[in-house]
Amino acid sequence: MKRHPERKGDASTSERRRGSAAVEAALILPLLLLMVTGLYDLGFAAYESMQVQSAADAGAQYAARNDWNPAAISGAVTSATGGTGITATPAPSQFCACPTGGILSNISCSATCPNGDTPGLYALVSAQKQHSTVLPYPILPDPLTLTGQAITRLE
Repeated sequence: MKRHPERKGDASTSERRRGSAAVEAALILPLLLLMVTGLYDLGFAAYESMQVQSAADAGAQYAARNDWNPAAISGAVTSATGGTGITATPAPSQFCACPTGGILSNISCSATCPNGDTPGLYALVSAQKQHSTVLPYPILPDPLTLTGQAITRLE
C-alpha cells in the first residue's frame, strides 16, 4: 500500500491534538477558576464565622470570671481573635432564667422558678462581622453578616 506524503499546509495528527487540547483548556479554565474562587469564598466565610463565634465565647468567659462590665466584655469580644472587624453587637446583656430540661426559660429576677429554686443570672454575649465576598452571588447578600452568640451563667 502506497503512503501519500503530507501535503503542504496539512497539520499532522499530533499538531491537531495539541490544538484541540488548547481549545479545551481555554473553555474549561474560566469555569475552573470560578469554582476555585467560590470555594475560597465559602471556606473563608466559614473560617470568619468560627472566629466570630470564638469571640462571643471569649466575651462570655470574661463575663463569667469578672464583675459585670459591658464595656470590658465588648473589649474582650473585639480582641479575642486575630480577626479584624468583629464587634460586640448587640451589646452584652444580663437576664434571669430557670433551667428546665436543658432549656432556659426567661423569668423575672425576683420571681421563683417552677421547681422552687431562685432563678440564675445569665449573660448573653453576641458578636458580628461583615464579610464581603470576592464575587457577587445572587443568593447571598453583600456584605454577609456573620453572627455568634454565647450564654453563660454568672451566679
